[in-house]
Amino acid sequence: MNNSQFSNSFSFPTQVKFGPGVLSELPSYLLEHNLQRIFIVTDASIRSQDFFNKTLTLLSSSGIQYELFSEIHTNPLKSDVVLGTDKFHKTDSQALIGMGGGAAMDTARSIGLAVNHRRDLFDYCEDCGGDRLITSEIPPLIAIPTTAGTGSEVGRSAVISDDKTKEKRILFHPSLMASQVFCDPEVTRSLPAPIAAATGMDALTHHIEAYLSKGFHPLCDALALEGVYLANQYLEQAVLEKDLESRSQMMACALMGATAFQKGLGLIHSMAHALSAHKDMHHGLANAILLPYGLKYNLSHCEDKFRRLAHVVGIMDYSPGDFIQRIEEIRHRIGIPENLGEHGIDNEDCKVLSKLAFQDVCHQSNPVPVSEEGFFELFRSAL
Repeated sequence: MNNSQFSNSFSFPTQVKFGPGVLSELPSYLLEHNLQRIFIVTDASIRSQDFFNKTLTLLSSSGIQYELFSEIHTNPLKSDVVLGTDKFHKTDSQALIGMGGGAAMDTARSIGLAVNHRRDLFDYCEDCGGDRLITSEIPPLIAIPTTAGTGSEVGRSAVISDDKTKEKRILFHPSLMASQVFCDPEVTRSLPAPIAAATGMDALTHHIEAYLSKGFHPLCDALALEGVYLANQYLEQAVLEKDLESRSQMMACALMGATAFQKGLGLIHSMAHALSAHKDMHHGLANAILLPYGLKYNLSHCEDKFRRLAHVVGIMDYSPGDFIQRIEEIRHRIGIPENLGEHGIDNEDCKVLSKLAFQDVCHQSNPVPVSEEGFFELFRSAL
């Protein structure tokens, strides 16, 4: 069926200031919008960075009051959101800043939702139709990425784990989009190589899965193909050389990826979400390890798209198999482990992981259906 023959709806993201040094414009933006009491959500590792402390100094010197909240987990929990929301109310804050990677921005976005929506947080999840209950005002959100991976800065969703079951739940609504994004590649130059590698592979996975996903969204497909090109050109350089040009290109790649995957993701993300929930594995690292295994599973169902991907990365005969090999080569050169066994995952874990992956919504847009048993075999193949 040719989906281009039917009615479709499209939307693209928000205002973005992009370039070295743009973070210095944050105080003037806040003052222009009469925002003088700010709640900053970040993680503990960011608080020790020079750029972070310089930003706080700029805010203070501009007369802007701020409250810091960094009590968040690597894979944020509902309890993080509850605690942050309580502190937001106590400080009488006007707006939120999410500064960091996906965890900080997902937590900030979820706190913004919870500020004026008083039901249990997961009542608002998309998978149970709770997005229809999101009707009250959301405080302004300013997103400042310090990694080049999730692209959460231009997202309108948040992934939050249940404290007890570890199941990841998705909050989604257009009103959760950031009011303003500041993408300053300078802040990513302090990223250690392993984090740059994992987050860069996360961005690459977003582009590939978005392109392969079901549905019709030519705008997202075009972004995804360009994102794959950028990652192929600049990811290795960004990890190994840390120069501003490559870090800038990967930051652009990341925000493009989060725009592209509004079309959908796939089985790799469902598996990565399971690993993050059950084993607290870094989301980008999980995607990086799993990417070739998921591609091999999907190959026979969308060979034409694989040939297009091969063409984009410069494989002359457009070989689908060579494209997967290229991904494996990039992964190896930037130090990504080849299998899950290197991180202590075993056969027993696969039982729990396959159940969690099957419950995750991302695989519903995979180009071919995956059963719980199929996930089990995929996890075993990746050991």
